Amino acid sequence: MNSNPKTQGSEFVFIALGSNLGDSRRIISDAVGRLQNFSDESVQKSSLWKTSPVFCPPNSPEFINAVVGLKARAGETPESLLIKLRELEKEFGRRPKKIPNEPRPLDLDLIAFGNEIRKSPELILPHPRAHLRKFVLQPLCEIAPDLVLPNQTKSVSQLLKELRTDEVMERI
Repeated sequence: MNSNPKTQGSEFVFIALGSNLGDSRRIISDAVGRLQNFSDESVQKSSLWKTSPVFCPPNSPEFINAVVGLKARAGETPESLLIKLRELEKEFGRRPKKIPNEPRPLDLDLIAFGNEIRKSPELILPHPRAHLRKFVLQPLCEIAPDLVLPNQTKSVSQLLKELRTDEVMERI
Protein backbone atom coordinates (compact mmCIF):
# COMPACT_ATOMS: atom_id res chain seq x y z
CA MET A 1 0.00 0.00 0.00
CA ASN A 2 1.23 3.48 -0.61
CA SER A 3 0.90 6.88 0.95
CA ASN A 4 -2.24 8.78 0.10
CA PRO A 5 -2.12 12.59 -0.12
CA LYS A 6 -5.43 12.67 1.76
CA THR A 7 -3.55 11.45 4.84
CA GLN A 8 -2.09 14.94 5.18
CA GLY A 9 -5.51 16.56 5.75
CA SER A 10 -6.40 17.98 9.13
CA GLU A 11 -9.12 15.42 9.78
CA PHE A 12 -7.37 12.24 8.72
CA VAL A 13 -7.23 9.82 11.63
CA PHE A 14 -4.99 6.85 12.37
CA ILE A 15 -6.07 4.10 14.75
CA ALA A 16 -3.94 1.17 15.90
CA LEU A 17 -5.76 -2.10 16.55
CA GLY A 18 -4.55 -4.97 18.67
CA SER A 19 -5.95 -8.23 20.00
CA ASN A 20 -4.45 -11.13 21.95
CA LEU A 21 -7.52 -12.76 23.47
CA GLY A 22 -10.06 -14.84 21.55
CA ASP A 23 -10.08 -15.22 17.75
CA SER A 24 -7.81 -12.23 17.24
CA ARG A 25 -7.69 -12.38 13.43
CA ARG A 26 -11.47 -12.34 13.19
CA ILE A 27 -11.78 -9.67 15.89
CA ILE A 28 -9.35 -7.32 14.12
CA SER A 29 -10.96 -7.94 10.72
CA ASP A 30 -14.43 -7.31 12.16
CA ALA A 31 -13.26 -4.19 14.00
CA VAL A 32 -11.75 -2.78 10.79
CA GLY A 33 -15.15 -3.24 9.15
CA ARG A 34 -16.85 -1.45 12.02
CA LEU A 35 -14.38 1.45 11.83
CA GLN A 36 -15.60 2.06 8.27
CA ASN A 37 -18.78 3.43 9.90
CA PHE A 38 -16.71 6.26 11.39
CA SER A 39 -15.35 7.41 8.03
CA ASP A 40 -16.63 9.51 5.13
CA GLU A 41 -14.40 7.55 2.72
CA SER A 42 -13.11 4.02 2.39
CA VAL A 43 -10.70 3.24 5.18
CA GLN A 44 -7.08 2.53 4.46
CA LYS A 45 -5.94 -0.61 6.23
CA SER A 46 -2.62 -2.26 6.80
CA SER A 47 -1.85 -5.93 6.68
CA LEU A 48 -2.41 -7.99 9.79
CA TRP A 49 0.74 -8.55 11.84
CA LYS A 50 1.47 -11.21 14.44
CA THR A 51 3.56 -9.49 17.11
CA SER A 52 5.30 -10.35 20.33
CA PRO A 53 3.75 -8.84 23.47
CA VAL A 54 5.45 -5.62 24.62
CA PHE A 55 5.45 -4.60 28.30
CA CYS A 56 2.76 -7.22 29.01
CA PRO A 57 2.38 -9.63 31.94
CA PRO A 58 4.48 -12.82 31.72
CA ASN A 59 3.19 -15.52 29.34
CA SER A 60 0.88 -13.11 27.51
CA PRO A 61 -0.26 -14.43 24.12
CA GLU A 62 1.00 -12.93 20.87
CA PHE A 63 -0.96 -10.05 19.39
CA ILE A 64 -2.55 -9.50 16.05
CA ASN A 65 -2.03 -5.84 15.14
CA ALA A 66 -3.05 -3.52 12.31
CA VAL A 67 -3.51 0.18 11.63
CA VAL A 68 -6.43 1.91 9.94
CA GLY A 69 -6.53 5.36 8.40
CA LEU A 70 -9.87 7.05 8.01
CA LYS A 71 -11.37 10.43 7.23
CA ALA A 72 -13.32 11.64 10.23
CA ARG A 73 -16.89 12.71 9.70
CA ALA A 74 -17.77 16.40 9.82
CA GLY A 75 -17.97 17.63 13.40
CA GLU A 76 -16.00 14.70 14.82
CA THR A 77 -13.45 15.63 17.46
CA PRO A 78 -10.68 13.53 18.95
CA GLU A 79 -12.69 13.30 22.16
CA SER A 80 -15.93 12.22 20.46
CA LEU A 81 -14.05 9.62 18.41
CA LEU A 82 -12.31 8.30 21.51
CA ILE A 83 -15.71 7.69 23.12
CA LYS A 84 -16.79 5.70 20.05
CA LEU A 85 -13.56 3.68 20.10
CA ARG A 86 -14.05 2.80 23.79
CA GLU A 87 -17.65 1.73 23.09
CA LEU A 88 -16.45 -0.47 20.22
CA GLU A 89 -13.85 -2.10 22.48
CA LYS A 90 -16.61 -2.94 24.97
CA GLU A 91 -18.80 -4.40 22.22
CA PHE A 92 -15.94 -6.79 21.43
CA GLY A 93 -15.70 -7.86 25.08
CA ARG A 94 -13.10 -5.52 26.54
CA ARG A 95 -13.37 -5.23 30.32
CA PRO A 96 -11.91 -2.59 32.65
CA LYS A 97 -8.19 -3.12 33.20
CA LYS A 98 -7.09 -5.01 36.28
CA ILE A 99 -3.43 -5.26 35.23
CA PRO A 100 -1.61 -2.90 32.83
CA ASN A 101 -1.31 -4.37 29.31
CA GLU A 102 -3.21 -7.53 30.21
CA PRO A 103 -4.59 -9.73 27.39
CA ARG A 104 -7.64 -8.22 25.72
CA PRO A 105 -9.97 -9.04 22.84
CA LEU A 106 -9.66 -5.57 21.30
CA ASP A 107 -7.49 -2.55 21.94
CA LEU A 108 -8.03 0.58 19.86
CA ASP A 109 -5.49 3.39 20.20
CA LEU A 110 -6.05 6.77 18.61
CA ILE A 111 -2.60 7.45 17.16
CA ALA A 112 -3.24 10.77 15.42
CA PHE A 113 -6.20 12.96 14.52
CA GLY A 114 -4.89 15.24 11.79
CA ASN A 115 -2.50 17.71 13.37
CA GLU A 116 -4.42 17.89 16.64
CA ILE A 117 -2.45 17.93 19.87
CA ARG A 118 -4.09 17.01 23.17
CA LYS A 119 -2.83 16.41 26.68
CA SER A 120 -5.57 15.54 29.14
CA PRO A 121 -6.13 12.67 31.57
CA GLU A 122 -8.40 11.04 28.95
CA LEU A 123 -6.44 11.66 25.76
CA ILE A 124 -2.90 12.42 24.64
CA LEU A 125 -2.38 13.18 20.94
CA PRO A 126 -0.45 12.18 19.11
CA HIS A 127 -0.23 8.86 20.96
CA PRO A 128 2.75 9.36 23.29
CA ARG A 129 4.50 6.06 22.46
CA ALA A 130 3.48 5.45 18.84
CA HIS A 131 6.87 6.55 17.55
CA LEU A 132 8.57 3.99 19.82
CA ARG A 133 6.46 0.95 18.93
CA LYS A 134 7.26 -1.22 15.96
CA PHE A 135 3.80 -2.82 16.20
CA VAL A 136 2.38 0.63 15.40
CA LEU A 137 5.02 1.98 13.01
CA GLN A 138 5.31 -1.11 10.79
CA PRO A 139 1.61 -1.29 9.82
CA LEU A 140 1.32 2.53 9.77
CA CYS A 141 4.24 2.63 7.32
CA GLU A 142 2.23 0.46 4.92
CA ILE A 143 -0.54 3.05 4.57
CA ALA A 144 1.22 6.35 5.36
CA PRO A 145 5.03 6.07 5.08
CA ASP A 146 5.49 9.80 4.54
CA LEU A 147 3.27 10.86 7.43
CA VAL A 148 4.98 13.05 10.01
CA LEU A 149 3.14 12.70 13.30
CA PRO A 150 2.52 15.91 15.25
CA ASN A 151 5.49 16.70 17.53
CA GLN A 152 7.81 14.61 15.32
CA THR A 153 10.26 15.79 12.68
CA LYS A 154 10.73 12.47 10.88
CA SER A 155 8.33 10.50 8.72
CA VAL A 156 6.87 7.21 9.86
CA SER A 157 9.21 5.34 7.50
CA GLN A 158 12.24 7.17 8.93
CA LEU A 159 11.13 6.48 12.51
CA LEU A 160 10.68 2.80 11.69
CA LYS A 161 14.07 2.55 10.00
CA GLU A 162 15.81 4.10 13.01
CA LEU A 163 13.86 2.20 15.68
CA ARG A 164 15.91 -0.21 17.78
CA THR A 165 13.70 -2.82 19.39
CA ASP A 166 13.55 -6.54 20.04
CA GLU A 167 9.88 -6.71 18.97
CA VAL A 168 9.22 -9.71 16.74
CA MET A 169 6.70 -9.19 13.96
CA GLU A 170 5.41 -11.35 11.13
CA ARG A 171 3.00 -10.25 8.40
CA ILE A 172 0.10 -12.71 8.14
